Amino acid sequence: MLQVDVNSFVVTRYFAKITCEPAWKWIKRDVPLPHYDLFYVWDGQGEVIVNDQAFQVSRGSCFLFQPGDFTSATHDPQNPLTITYIHFSLKEQPEQIPIRYRVIKNKMDFQTILTSYVRLMLNEQNYSIEEAQLILKQLMIHLLRSDQDSGNESQQKQHHLKESIFEVANYIHEHPSEWFSLEELANRAQISPRYFSLKFKELIGKSVREYMIESRIERAQYLLYYTGMNVTEVANALGYEDIYFFSKQFKKYKGYNPSTLK
Repeated sequence: MLQVDVNSFVVTRYFAKITCEPAWKWIKRDVPLPHYDLFYVWDGQGEVIVNDQAFQVSRGSCFLFQPGDFTSATHDPQNPLTITYIHFSLKEQPEQIPIRYRVIKNKMDFQTILTSYVRLMLNEQNYSIEEAQLILKQLMIHLLRSDQDSGNESQQKQHHLKESIFEVANYIHEHPSEWFSLEELANRAQISPRYFSLKFKELIGKSVREYMIESRIERAQYLLYYTGMNVTEVANALGYEDIYFFSKQFKKYKGYNPSTLK
């Protein structure tokens, strides 16, 4: 579905996030599904049958039912399913289609996208359909990526490591006034400090220390240029106790004194 134009996604009014009633069941119909149906389990225990193949489902289970599928489902009344379903159609036949079933590994990201879709469609405003089409394609890309990663355990571990390193890099960039130790950052990535240091430089292109300094200097440049703060105020805001050291470090990375921005 990567090659499918976003305008090919046909949005319908059949969508929801809902906790199923204890007596809920999905009876197999005499006619197959006429459309695609994204079906995600947030919580609970149950069984879904697709074309006579049974799947035991729980948190993170995700289906993409396709036109022509025969489906049915039941769940544990003591632990009912909470699901999101999204029905949609396509105007053109895609070259790539996600597999029918997988367990989502990165649940938080996927759930965030699902929530965005449901909220958008519940509070329909200008351009809601266009935005919904974009979100549907994003969901399909997420499924395709998940399908590619699921077949190789080594790839999954590398992908998780890469995500962890970039998450830490983003965290540093978002907190330029904090002076993190290598141990703190490695613990956030859940790997050893030595390995974290090596992988950070490999993936980010610079050492942890260089990245931390550059993040502070970039923030300092912004504060000096846009906020009206003076050099002393900026240095203090970013945790520098010595204004001369701050000025020297700024000039090293920017090529000019911070005072020239005032």
